[in-house]
Amino acid sequence: MPATPAPQSPPPAPGRPPGRRLPGGPVLQDSVTEAIAAAFFEELAATGYARLSLEAVAKRAGAGKAAIYRRWASKLEMTVDLVSAVAVDASGPADTGSLRGDVLAFLTEVAHALNRPLAARIIPDLIAEGGRTPELAEALFTAVRDTRRGKATRLLDRAVDRGELPAAVDRELALDLLAGPLYWRLAVVRTPTAPDHLDRLADKLVAAFRA
Repeated sequence: MPATPAPQSPPPAPGRPPGRRLPGGPVLQDSVTEAIAAAFFEELAATGYARLSLEAVAKRAGAGKAAIYRRWASKLEMTVDLVSAVAVDASGPADTGSLRGDVLAFLTEVAHALNRPLAARIIPDLIAEGGRTPELAEALFTAVRDTRRGKATRLLDRAVDRGELPAAVDRELALDLLAGPLYWRLAVVRTPTAPDHLDRLADKLVAAFRA
């Protein structure tokens, strides 16, 4: 069946622990941080990064602008911190005991994330904005892409350890194949998937890794 869309609520607030105290400053209340984070994702989805303003985020959160600046020094820092925390929050690809099972679990997790209504609007915008704002692209690549690719590499390493893939498997190409087709389908062309799409894709990916 098609990947089930997640609830339309914003991603949970990531990041800083409850009651975190800034050096020489006040305690940052977790409830305020959560409200700001939720407002940030809603505003980012509604306006895009280029038009996003911290004033609008603060208003949507019912907080003062100063509350944002006590947590993040700029729009760029706020975006990288909150987006990367949500994007890399997963512990990593599940160890199901087989390469195909791990690949299917990975695809299921990605499909679940990409089917979130907010994510479907935020991710393409950030990628496009990265082409215009090099510092945003560099920060997100380091915080999100590199971290997630590192976690996905464990999936391939486990398959090598189990003897399901040769030690010389092209990991970089395999990682591109692992995420690329599903991202293209769900986030770029936004085409509905057939009930068995993830199963068929998992079979094709495993065959490609072994080729």
